[in-house]
Amino acid sequence: MTLMPKCENVETSEGVQLTVSGVAQCKIKNEKEQLSIACEQFLGRNVDYIKGILQQTLEGNLRSILGTMTVEEIYRERDQFASLVREVASSELERMGIEILSFTIKDVYDNVNYLESLGKAKIAEIKRNAAIGVANAERDAGIKEAECQKAAMDVKYSADAKIEDATRDYLTQKAMFEAEVNAKKAEANLAFDLRSTHLQQEISKQQKFIELIERKKLTELQDQEIVLAENDLKAKVNLLADAQLYEICQLTEGKKRQILAAAEADAERIKLIGQAESDAAEIRGRAEAHGMLTKASALKQFGEAAILSLTLENLPKIAAEISAPLSKTDEIVLLSGDTGNLTKVVSQIPPTLQAMTGIDVKKTLSKITGAH
Repeated sequence: MTLMPKCENVETSEGVQLTVSGVAQCKIKNEKEQLSIACEQFLGRNVDYIKGILQQTLEGNLRSILGTMTVEEIYRERDQFASLVREVASSELERMGIEILSFTIKDVYDNVNYLESLGKAKIAEIKRNAAIGVANAERDAGIKEAECQKAAMDVKYSADAKIEDATRDYLTQKAMFEAEVNAKKAEANLAFDLRSTHLQQEISKQQKFIELIERKKLTELQDQEIVLAENDLKAKVNLLADAQLYEICQLTEGKKRQILAAAEADAERIKLIGQAESDAAEIRGRAEAHGMLTKASALKQFGEAAILSLTLENLPKIAAEISAPLSKTDEIVLLSGDTGNLTKVVSQIPPTLQAMTGIDVKKTLSKITGAH
């Protein structure tokens, strides 16, 4: 709870009446014993009653402490005054089960302008001390200024002398440095000229070497171009030769196929002609054989020798008749060794003679050969 105790026109130890107000924060203690004491003191009482009791207690302690202090102590040392009030009042409030959390002095004033006069005197004293301080400060400042000016002049003269010495040393060192620099520059220029001459010679040498390499590369390039041209020409010639060879092969193959086709056609034609003539000769031979059969009975009386003699006399005529178709042929082409028709015609001569004469020509010839 918050309490605001106030003591009006309370005399201090010097008899000056002051009015002092403060602010206090209080609460009931939590300890069981203190809580029992608070209940015993204030049980059944309202808050205003409790505040009134506590405020009267604080104001009583505040009056008693004001009577022991001077106005200056109260005004200058408010925190100490508040601590003293809190310390004295705490013992009494604890017996009621109450604890003071904080206490501060809010205001201090009087009705006779004592504090104002005290302030004016203090202000006058402060102003006096300030004026004295200003005068002393100005005096000290003048002295210090003169001393500083003298020291500054001494420092300036000393600095000027040192500057002159430094300038002289600087110019001397500068002349020495310039002479050394000029010597180094001359050496550097000479070295640069020598180096430039050497570099120019080296550059000229490298340029000649580069020109030699370029000419060599140009010659190699020309040789490569010649080789490429020759290879290109050879390729074109080979390509033309291959084309011509291919064309000749194609023409030869076509001619070959043409000749073979013509030969096959002629062979087939000859085969058909031979077959037809062979069939005609066979028919004619059979007709003649049939005619000769009528003569067989008459010829039997001559014997085999006479018949054979007659047959042999007519054999060239028979062979001529058989080979007559072949005499009309300009060229004979035998394909795959096919001589079947000619062999067939020749092989039919003995059977034809046997059919015409009834004589086995082979057997009779073998007998005659054996007799001789």
